[in-house]
Formats: sequence, structure tokens, C-alpha cells
Amino acid sequence: MGAYVVSVGAEEWFDEGEDGWGETASALDAELGRRGLPPYTDVPPEADFVPGSGQAFEEKLTPSMTGFHALCGLHLSREESEVLCGWTVLVPFSLDEEIRLPIGSGSGSRESTMVVGAPQALPLAQKLAAAIDLPSETPATCDNLDLSGWFRHQGKELAAAGAGLWSEDLDTAFYVALFLRAAQHSIRRGCPVVWT
Repeated sequence: MGAYVVSVGAEEWFDEGEDGWGETASALDAELGRRGLPPYTDVPPEADFVPGSGQAFEEKLTPSMTGFHALCGLHLSREESEVLCGWTVLVPFSLDEEIRLPIGSGSGSRESTMVVGAPQALPLAQKLAAAIDLPSETPATCDNLDLSGWFRHQGKELAAAGAGLWSEDLDTAFYVALFLRAAQHSIRRGCPVVWT
């Protein structure tokens, strides 16, 4: 099936069932309270799917991440790389440091959950996007695998024309765009974005 990065609405975020993120939501609120921060309760409801609306986020992580990790190693510290791409849950508010929760992720594939603030991840993604000169044509919204489709079709055509550094490794450019758009989406919609 593969891994996905998706946005989560209030219904799923607060759902205590097997497929929900309620345990994570409760643990995060408890940790925020210990840090003197308010709970994260202002999660928007799940939006109706309207292609191109930017109300939802869904991308599948199928390409190799080898080049992307190498790019992170060139331009980011190890700590910055962890903030940018080591999270399980991305939240739309600032966190001075990531929060590690001793519970499994929503998909059950990880033994712990790392929560990162999108405002901390965004400038790191922007730094990588600038380093490879990510094109402005890259989709700004990712409602239904929009980035995947763009890199398979329009991006491939654009790259064939020798369109700059990003075109030298489309898998790497895909992941730069994915983490950039995930952080932007979380902030714009005020919702969590999760690995599942």
C-alpha cells in the first residue's frame, strides 16, 4: 500500500477508534499543557473534496528518498533534517522544539509519534526549494495526489526541456515539493498533516 501524507479533519483527529488520531490528540494536549501551552482544539472539520480547492492534502510516498536525504545533508543540519522530514504529525502552530509522544502513529507503523510545528518546518522546506530552484509551476494544492500526477506528466515534460537544477532528479524535487506543500497546507487550513 505504501505510506501517505494526508491532512486530518476534526472528526478523525479526535476519533478514539482504531483508525482515528484521538490517542495522539489527547497525548499532545497533555504535553502542551505540561509546557504551559493551550490544547490544540481548533481543528477544522473535514472538508468536502473539491478538486483544486486546496481544502485537503493527500500524497503517496512512492519515489526513492535517497536523493532527497542527500540534499538535506548538503543544506540542513541533522536537527533541521529531523524537523523537516522526521515528523509523524505536523501541526499548524509554532513549537520551540519537536514533541515526542510515546505512542504509536495512527497507522500503527511507528512505535512513537513525533510532532513538529509547520512554522518551523516551512522555512527549511523553502530553503531546499530555493536550492534546487523548484519551479513555480509545481502545484500549490495537493488535494488528490496532485504533486504525484504533476511530476509524472507536466513536470517530466518541463524537466526534459532542461528547466534547471530541480529537473536533474525528479524524485528529490517531488519530496522537496511535498514537504513544502504539506507545511503550507497545515498553516493555511489550520489542520494537522500526518504520515499514515
